[in-house]
Amino acid sequence: MSADRDLRERTFAFSLRVMNLAKTLAKEPSARVIRDQVLRSALSIGANYRESCHSRSVADFISRIKICEGEADETHYWLGLLKKGELVRPERLDALEQEAYELACIFSTISINTQKKNRETKKKPR
Repeated sequence: MSADRDLRERTFAFSLRVMNLAKTLAKEPSARVIRDQVLRSALSIGANYRESCHSRSVADFISRIKICEGEADETHYWLGLLKKGELVRPERLDALEQEAYELACIFSTISINTQKKNRETKKKPR
């Protein structure tokens, strides 16, 4: 399986897992606000990654990948808040937090490597 396909499936599966978590959150105001925020950020990761696969330029690709990185980091934040605020049992969040962290790292690496490769390509004599 290609890395692109694997990451598409991984971000899609992550979105589904967060959606399932959101269904279980209490109806109290603070839980609703966090639910909405974590849903927005988590679902944005996969959507922006898919958009990056159809980028029109290297700059556009990097920009979208950086959005993915930021959304994964934000999702990690909201999941941590759910845990520390004791709105969800910690064991329900551990794997999701780990996945959000790993996705942020993956997108950071993609961004760095793409920027580096782009700089090297521009330096080569024609």
